[in-house]
Amino acid sequence: MAISPFRTLEEHLEAAGEHGTVSLWWGDLVGARFARHADVPHYAASTMKLPLVIAVLRKAARGEINLAAPVEVHNIFTSVADGSRFSVDPAGDQDAGTWAALEHGTTRSILQLCDHAITHSGNLAANILLQMVGLDEIAHVLHVAGCSDQTVVRRGIEDTRAREAGITNTVTAADLGRLMASLARHDTAMGGAPVCAPVEAMLSRSQNRDQIPAGLPADVTTANKTGEVDGVSHDVCLVRPVDRAPFVLSICTTTNLSQTAAAALVASLAKDVWRVSTE
Repeated sequence: MAISPFRTLEEHLEAAGEHGTVSLWWGDLVGARFARHADVPHYAASTMKLPLVIAVLRKAARGEINLAAPVEVHNIFTSVADGSRFSVDPAGDQDAGTWAALEHGTTRSILQLCDHAITHSGNLAANILLQMVGLDEIAHVLHVAGCSDQTVVRRGIEDTRAREAGITNTVTAADLGRLMASLARHDTAMGGAPVCAPVEAMLSRSQNRDQIPAGLPADVTTANKTGEVDGVSHDVCLVRPVDRAPFVLSICTTTNLSQTAAAALVASLAKDVWRVSTE
């Protein structure tokens, strides 16, 4: 694919590879237009919250849970490794709303927890939701979206015992792209519009916009989910231009860059893709 429209993008990706592994998948809502190292697995970080929230809304669509139901906010969880208890560190969580509910002894609805997990990438909210729906439900979401066996959610956030036992969450850029495209199509297997439309609306309100959205024109509608920890910076984004068909861009990076530099790298790659998409 290193032909004229893609040459600069290929060269940029080649240079970025000096810092570690950089994976990119770009496609319309049907399939890939361009992919580079897109099937390489990366630690998932907070991208796992996307299939998690889809799984919650699927259960609600089946009538198994009520999204308006109040949930007691707590910070005690069970490790999948050995059944021991662990808690989430508030210092590493960007979601003040769920922590405020814990501090004041108030509740959050299931839908509010979903919104916190997506828009603010809330770790505490995500673990409460994971406890509610279970890992098998998330695995089914990934399966119906056509994801490979390289993309798995096997534990909650900050489950240290599980991490030490080698139990982790991984993702590929291609699978994130497939998942987002399935969501954008409102695939029946994903739950259709009752599931997909509200999740896209949450993604469109994401507060983490320093990666793919930062590389696109400010007036372009985006819906994205990031994942960031030391050495890892990912973003998957549904882009809906006014003047042409929507597309999905997924970029995963595992590098030696700082989080700021890695986010800037992802934004610059998104800028390249936007340029190519307009040619």
